Amino acid sequence: MVKINLALQGGGAHGAFTWGVLDRLLQEEDLEIAAITGTSAGALNGAALKAGMVRGGREGAREVLDTLWSEVAGMRDLAVPEWMHPFLPDPGFISRSLQYSVPFAAGEAVGRMMSPYAWGPFYRNPLERIVERLDFSGICSAEGPEFFVCATSVRDGKVRVFSGDRLTPKAIMASACLPTLFQAVEIEDPETGAMEAFWDGGYSGNPALFPLYAKHLPNDLVIVNINPVVREAVPVTPPEIQNRINEISFNSSLLRDLRAIDFVQRLIGSGVVEEGAMKKLRVHMISDDALMNQLSVATKMVALPSVIAQLREAGRRAAGTFLSDHRDSLGVRQTVDLRRMFG
Repeated sequence: MVKINLALQGGGAHGAFTWGVLDRLLQEEDLEIAAITGTSAGALNGAALKAGMVRGGREGAREVLDTLWSEVAGMRDLAVPEWMHPFLPDPGFISRSLQYSVPFAAGEAVGRMMSPYAWGPFYRNPLERIVERLDFSGICSAEGPEFFVCATSVRDGKVRVFSGDRLTPKAIMASACLPTLFQAVEIEDPETGAMEAFWDGGYSGNPALFPLYAKHLPNDLVIVNINPVVREAVPVTPPEIQNRINEISFNSSLLRDLRAIDFVQRLIGSGVVEEGAMKKLRVHMISDDALMNQLSVATKMVALPSVIAQLREAGRRAAGTFLSDHRDSLGVRQTVDLRRMFG
């Protein structure tokens, strides 16, 4: 049995890619998920996995993930027969069409001019209905993988991590709170115990990796990346520029944490730090940058059933490819070249 930790990025409806990755990993009977850290959509995926795992093992986790994303897309069943895949609209074409559509542009303009607080007593967090259906007795349970959720304190801009009994529906909603769309979520600060306002965890930790540095957790860290690190083309239109700003800002905290891991690896490798004095993580990554480069913030914001279904299948394929190429490396060696990434 090989034990791994999972780090699940946020990215709105693109989190359906992570759903597919998790669905495939859960089929590996000799792969144990020891801990999960998640932000925004990653927090939702992690919560669904843990709730289902505690209740019904691996198949229970897959079922709860299916239910979660069917609710996000507003459909009872998102399963698409394989023979239909070639006939589905290209997700890149859908993204471009949506990004440059008049309704989406109008919605973006209204979002810049109108605060979510303008709704007054009529406001309700749109995620509340979905999140409250999750089994929080399982999410908070000591059974199953350890689970950490990241949110950003509005007051000081620092990351906060919720775990154990602090994993309430509000903690999940705080982790996914985009301030241009949702009112800040007020919840007890896990560090101070005072009531604080929180925004999306992606601003300070997407996701935060430091909870996985605990000595009792395994050294293998598998990151499910849904925000492309590299885009070769320079953005020139206003939507492209806004989209790339979004990706860079939501990747910055992860890159910072990976640079710190690389620095520790260098210290240990050069003998400056004695082996065992600091945790030496082995970093792995599951992603599909080719697909994500075709998509945009538009498909993050609008949960289109056809795109969600295709993202799920893309996630399953990416996880399958990772297992085929790197399954034997888990527990042995790192498969992400951090030195090249930061060289």
